[in-house]
Amino acid sequence: MKKTVLPKMLSFSAPDLREQIEALPEGTALIGISTTGQAIAVDLDAEAPHVLVCTGAGGGSTTMLRTLTAQFLHQGAHALVLDPKRISHLWAKTLPTVTHRGNIAGIHDALTGLATELQRRLRLDGDLTGVPRLIVAMDEADATVRQLARYWKTFRRNDEPRTSPAVIALEEAIWAGREARIHVILDGRANRILAGTSAREQFATVILSRVTTDTWRRLAPIAVPAPKQSRHPGRFHVIQHDRPVHETQAVVMTDAEVVDWLTDPDNNQS
Repeated sequence: MKKTVLPKMLSFSAPDLREQIEALPEGTALIGISTTGQAIAVDLDAEAPHVLVCTGAGGGSTTMLRTLTAQFLHQGAHALVLDPKRISHLWAKTLPTVTHRGNIAGIHDALTGLATELQRRLRLDGDLTGVPRLIVAMDEADATVRQLARYWKTFRRNDEPRTSPAVIALEEAIWAGREARIHVILDGRANRILAGTSAREQFATVILSRVTTDTWRRLAPIAVPAPKQSRHPGRFHVIQHDRPVHETQAVVMTDAEVVDWLTDPDNNQS
């Protein structure tokens, strides 16, 4: 297939791009444009229901989480944004359908609350009419899970389980999320969460940028050999089961664009 030259930047404010994004079906979000000229998208209702984003330093994982989450919010979803740096997703603090948590205590409580919500939804036995899709976006998943484990070790009582209930809740959301319309977008290698092959298979879309060969082999074992990694901002490789892997220029949505779009959707100026 003939390759095309990727744009240096794919901004949400580019002509017609916002209209294309708004025309996508519910549950679908645009990642970007590949070297074949095709639109590369996430479809939460097809195949596995979760997304893994893994990048090296400066690879754009925070921007990717924001851009994907914002598109689902525009379609009526709610979101739980877990922001361990406390400043990476400030846009999320201003939106009524988003719960933003930064410190580890808050993230722990939010995830244990997620376990309750998951069970509530599962008890509906598939009758989720009127129940909004829930996006769980976790930045720096590896470091956050380690911090949650330490936090639980400090505060747990002797009669309580050794494994953090917050970590268990996240794992349960990954396994049962499809039935409950709960979808996890993780940033990181997620070594603790994706320990087994079957767990990795819950992530139909894997988005990689600036990763090592070893990381590529672990997260994208069916897409070999590892392609050359670009240092250009916004360049990713998207792995979706047995589909061909092409370099992709990702859509960039800034904090201000997201807030303006979601609070004033009738405003055509992004």
